[in-house]
Amino acid sequence: MAAVARRCVFACQEFPRRFLASRHFSTETQEQPELSVKLLDGDATGTAVLGMNRPKAKNAMSRKLLQEFREAIETLKYDRGIRVVILRSEVPGVFCAGADLKERRQMAPSEVGPFVAKLRQSLMEILELPMPTIAALDGVAVGGGLEMALSCDMRVASNNAKLGLVETRLAIIPGGGGTQNLPRLIGPSLAKELIFTARVIDGNQAHKIGLVNHVVDQNEAGDSAYLRAVEIAKEIVPQGPVALRMAKVAVSKGSEVDLMSGLAIEQQCYAQVIPTKDRMEGLNAFKENRKPVYTGE
Repeated sequence: MAAVARRCVFACQEFPRRFLASRHFSTETQEQPELSVKLLDGDATGTAVLGMNRPKAKNAMSRKLLQEFREAIETLKYDRGIRVVILRSEVPGVFCAGADLKERRQMAPSEVGPFVAKLRQSLMEILELPMPTIAALDGVAVGGGLEMALSCDMRVASNNAKLGLVETRLAIIPGGGGTQNLPRLIGPSLAKELIFTARVIDGNQAHKIGLVNHVVDQNEAGDSAYLRAVEIAKEIVPQGPVALRMAKVAVSKGSEVDLMSGLAIEQQCYAQVIPTKDRMEGLNAFKENRKPVYTGE
């Protein structure tokens, strides 16, 4: 099972040429990409994996990494063949250490605000991806790293992961959506405690308070959270892709409003799936006692 989950292949033919060009942009300047985009095969076909790879900086978010994120997300959100996105680290022991403070120290005060605004917008673009998203936390995720994970629909953590919004240690506050997404997930009181104290908790504690969906014991390869995320993705990809997207809208938008408004959003989303070919395929498959083959139409 682990071998299958780790077997990732590039499926370049499914990505527009402009995406491929952007992925090779850094080779002209002899720089290595800081973000990889891979598609899984087999039972996980339809799953895209975004892998951060800045080992010397512990995946700290630089201008370059943010730009590569935005390019990848811009392509993935229009790809009807992608049904799940997994966000992970390719650096052992760390998910993302937050903002690149070395780069930040070189910024003039007038540059900090625009950079944080761009960071916030990048994380919002993850939040607004139309398909389900899963963050695989196999190590340290602090500051902007945890904010990135909070932008995903689901989170899986290894038991030795270290999670926290630690910005108040630096006399600043979370600026990538943490003050809004964390209380919506675990409640305002607990969120305030974690932010006020800059406390860092492990995967077990995070699971106990509802910060992560699942906690798993770390393995020797250091990728147990990723493997669990792949297993979840395998459960998601057979479902109707239009239904998945509409369900995400209904839950995400509906949970931000009162019940009656939420029910109206649900009704609108349901109306979007009624005329689809996939809905009829689901009914026919049920009648014929076979697995449905959904196309996203």
